[in-house]
Amino acid sequence: MKRLLFVGNDAEEAKVLRTILAPLADHWEIEFTSEGEGALDRLALSPVDVVVSNLQMKGMDGAAFLKAVCARHPGVVRIILSSQNELAEAVRAVPVAHQFLLKPCDIGSLRVAIERATSLSKVLGNKMLAGIVGSVKDLPVLPRTYLALRDKLMDPEASSRDVVKIVEQDVGISAKILQLVNSALFGVPREISSVSTAVSYLGISIMQNLVLSAEVFRIFEGAAAIPGFSMEQVQMHSQLTSRIAGSLPAPANVHNAATVAGMLHDVGKLLMAVKSPKHFARSLSGAREERRPLFEIEEELMGVSHAEVGAYLLSIWGLPTPVVEAVAHHHRPQRVPQDHLDAVGIVYIANYLANRHTAGGESGAELAHQELDPEYLAALGVEDKVEEWGAEADALLK
Repeated sequence: MKRLLFVGNDAEEAKVLRTILAPLADHWEIEFTSEGEGALDRLALSPVDVVVSNLQMKGMDGAAFLKAVCARHPGVVRIILSSQNELAEAVRAVPVAHQFLLKPCDIGSLRVAIERATSLSKVLGNKMLAGIVGSVKDLPVLPRTYLALRDKLMDPEASSRDVVKIVEQDVGISAKILQLVNSALFGVPREISSVSTAVSYLGISIMQNLVLSAEVFRIFEGAAAIPGFSMEQVQMHSQLTSRIAGSLPAPANVHNAATVAGMLHDVGKLLMAVKSPKHFARSLSGAREERRPLFEIEEELMGVSHAEVGAYLLSIWGLPTPVVEAVAHHHRPQRVPQDHLDAVGIVYIANYLANRHTAGGESGAELAHQELDPEYLAALGVEDKVEEWGAEADALLK
């Protein structure tokens, strides 16, 4: 049974939450506490799976509480509750909150948030990796990207288009922007998977708060050097995959999800390289020695690959389900029932085509890359299209 802890000093609100959460009692053990310090003491005695905290509380506020939870219990999913007029304060919680919920919160929204935040943990089934993912406050950002975006946002003449051009070039910033805009704080009536649309919704002022906050976009320092791994080459491969995914034929909504997922599909590699370099180095070494795809070695050594690790993070951040699915299954699309080419299949094919242009395979480390499954392509009726798409990708990338 999953364990859920609510933190907030509003007695009336707690009473309402107890009522609306009653239907979950068969599957969740739910507790309430009135303030952050007491909740931290409670967590030290007995672990929970999810904490839901109010933003405004006496003493330690919600942002400070979740920061402490992140540091002490990185595997716990962190959700924050705030009202529409608390947006400015809620931005402080962006680095440490996995999801945001808007008050008053109904049982449907809460249930969806909790289920989405925990669903891929079942796929992972690995406490160590869940802890690694949970400890991440932000993703690696290349120095030149960070500096370029900071300088552009300090320019009073900067436009949203100028910002989008820079944001779209970076995996970490793209993921964080999409996390925020898809949260309940902005009340967007539909899921947003386009970076351009996300930046338009957020506006320049919010972007300035995010980019200039060292808590959100600080550059990872002191990351261990891993033989044969280059963060810049992962960035380049991700950009190629995204461009190719955007060029393949699909409806507009599928295009958007596939393009974003193409950009983020290897985010799990960045997480492992920064948060668990020894394990990642072992996987890379094994892949080189055996001349096999990296994800196969990762699965044998750890039970999961970088695909599931990256998807887990994007899921608890609240990114749209089509994006999360495409990231999770970009090496094994057969796990998802499909009767047409959707974002999962597009990213799978785009990743293959991009690998043909990435010197040294997936990470620039002389790795073997995955071949396409002919039976899967035939089931979707696209087995005769791949070479044509490959030629178009060649022309596009040149």
